[in-house]
Amino acid sequence: MKCVILTGMSGAGKSSASKMLEDMGYYCVANLPVLLLHEFMEVFGSGLHSEIEKVALGIDVRSGKDLDLLPEILEQLNEKEIPYTILYLEAADDVLVKRYKETRRNHPLAGKERVMEGIVAERERLSFLKKRADYVIDTTHLLTRDLKNELEKIFVQEKDYRSLYVTVLSFGFKYGIPSDSDLVFDVRFLPNPYYVENLRQKTGNDQEIKDFVFQYPEAEEFAEKLKDMVDFLIPKYISEGKTSLVISIGCTGGKHRSVCLANELFERLKDNSSYGLKIEHRDIDKDSKRGK
Repeated sequence: MKCVILTGMSGAGKSSASKMLEDMGYYCVANLPVLLLHEFMEVFGSGLHSEIEKVALGIDVRSGKDLDLLPEILEQLNEKEIPYTILYLEAADDVLVKRYKETRRNHPLAGKERVMEGIVAERERLSFLKKRADYVIDTTHLLTRDLKNELEKIFVQEKDYRSLYVTVLSFGFKYGIPSDSDLVFDVRFLPNPYYVENLRQKTGNDQEIKDFVFQYPEAEEFAEKLKDMVDFLIPKYISEGKTSLVISIGCTGGKHRSVCLANELFERLKDNSSYGLKIEHRDIDKDSKRGK
């Protein structure tokens, strides 16, 4: 049995997504009580209802305080190896406010307060689900047909929604530029901690090296400009269908400056959910006596 837990922000399109999944052959249940999730999954996963092979279960903040029990229930499902996929729908605050004003509906958490107050509270309550989600779809700029296309990619064509996977790779120029690099940046313009005796044996993963490198304004400026460039380029690569991007950052030996700047770029990119991201340090463990 395939099970999709459909969740996300109110106004982000969950009702539309549920109808679309139903058209794709899913048995859909809207606003399932959290306390029934475990039992529901066990019954349908047992094969007693063999004619139902795909289900989509809507769970959101309307569950009230019971939503706090969801992490424990999900862990129970994991322990029993009952499979499920979490689909989280997202949208920008201003877009959500506009949608609520257009439909004249009340936000489930707003009460007598402004819609924005409810949105802020909802984001906080659902943050754990967004972090656990297998798929996060931002509907801010999506038309209904665009959302349908994205769902079909995931649940019909079974394509990876995060079509672009980005690798941030540190390396040493003395060992050669990585052959699979798409973008290569040279940070040898920064002062070299290798020549500071008590820093030589450390790496860019150590706080002492980060402190040394970022005491120079050029390091912060480089990190900011690199982040801006990557933010500009990645959407272009995604629209062109690119599936892999290797961003290589090099210094002399690949142990200090390049590691530090690669870590910094990774930290600045990691909250973006539109692509997969990982970091590697190719030459960090190579013989430091050969120099950096």
